[in-house]
Amino acid sequence: MLKAFTNCFRIPDLKKKILFTLGIIVVYRIGCFIPTPGINAAVLAEFFQRMNQSGGGTIFGIMNMFSGGALEKMTVFSLGIMPYISSSIIMQLLTAIIPALEKLAKEGHAGHQKITQYTRYGTLVLSLIQSYFIALWLESPQAFQGLRVVNDPGLGFRFTTVLTLTCGTLILMWLGEQIQESGIGNGISLVITAGILSRGPDALQNLILLLSPKVATMRQIQPLTLLIMVFFLVAVVLSITLITQGQRKIPVQYARRIVGRRVYGGQSTYIPLKVDTSGVIAIIFAQSIILFPATIATFIPHKSVQMLATFITRGHFLYYTIYGLLIVFFCYFYTAIVFNPVDVAENMKKYGGFIPGVRPGTPTADFLDFVMTRITLAGSLFICIVAIMPDAIMAAFKVPYLVASFFGGTGVLIIVGVMLDTMKQIESQLLMHHYDGFMKSGQLKGRR
Repeated sequence: MLKAFTNCFRIPDLKKKILFTLGIIVVYRIGCFIPTPGINAAVLAEFFQRMNQSGGGTIFGIMNMFSGGALEKMTVFSLGIMPYISSSIIMQLLTAIIPALEKLAKEGHAGHQKITQYTRYGTLVLSLIQSYFIALWLESPQAFQGLRVVNDPGLGFRFTTVLTLTCGTLILMWLGEQIQESGIGNGISLVITAGILSRGPDALQNLILLLSPKVATMRQIQPLTLLIMVFFLVAVVLSITLITQGQRKIPVQYARRIVGRRVYGGQSTYIPLKVDTSGVIAIIFAQSIILFPATIATFIPHKSVQMLATFITRGHFLYYTIYGLLIVFFCYFYTAIVFNPVDVAENMKKYGGFIPGVRPGTPTADFLDFVMTRITLAGSLFICIVAIMPDAIMAAFKVPYLVASFFGGTGVLIIVGVMLDTMKQIESQLLMHHYDGFMKSGQLKGRR
């Protein structure tokens, strides 16, 4: 594997793409330290430190993870790239629901460019809305136990914050697109991954403090516990890799056709049905919904709202039940949108393809739906386990949420998937120039 990394810099074109990608990531990380005007950074940092050492449970904690810690410093990239991700998911769902968008998606490159433009408009709208609510949250002393985070609250602060955070998200979107065009890997995914990995040093520092016997104010862990956690981390990464790459191959046989003097068809292939079709989309949607009441409670100090937020918080059985059901629902919902068994069956029938032992047409569609329903159940249950894993680690090993989040949850799913995808693209470049890949036998498979 080390030889493969060395060979990457022997190919001029690949070397240029890798260095360009690393340069964009450096620019992104520099932007994560440029502060937004009018913020008391010390008070805000203290708030997030308390939140990380406790449950880490609001939607602001999730946003802070995806922004690479930029939110707790309230920098220009505090919103991160999440508005673009949300806009992309919404557009993908609307494309499957609205006939006009579905027709546009089938028009090739021109239609794809049009949908991308709509996604950018959606990113702008979501950024404006989210940044405005963040400005209101920063101005509320109740959210920070009476402390003032904003030095001079008012309309001017709100306008400055909305403008700064929105422009920061649009710049991040542009940086991701530049990686997509001139770099290596998926630009947006790499930006998210860089942000999550940037939290690693802080998590490692907290872990070292927990191991130190000199710190009496923090909960301690034993060296044996650390070894168990390391073993657990390796097992989690391996299992996520297996499920991410896991697929059910449905064999397809094409009938032989004779047109004039030529013979067409007759070959065998297969339809790859992924175990985890939704990827991280299901867990992101479920997190957003389950954390919404707790977030609203910070803005609405009403007794009924506070009571609802108390029941649907980490540590309660109702929270995990609803969270798990939401993940399963969105796994099936997204799979139903991106995979249509009826269309697949019709296309197979049109070109003379059939599944051995299954009649073409409706029986084929029913068979594909039967198989997809059952493998999606396995994938969704696995996603549920990964989603609640940080909470289980917090309870079992007595570690802060920042440390536990690197042993499961959305962050680990994204890191593993993006790394596999990027290494697959690099390996394809190496093989094209007659170099060995990362593995001596076989090839890597990307998420797609």
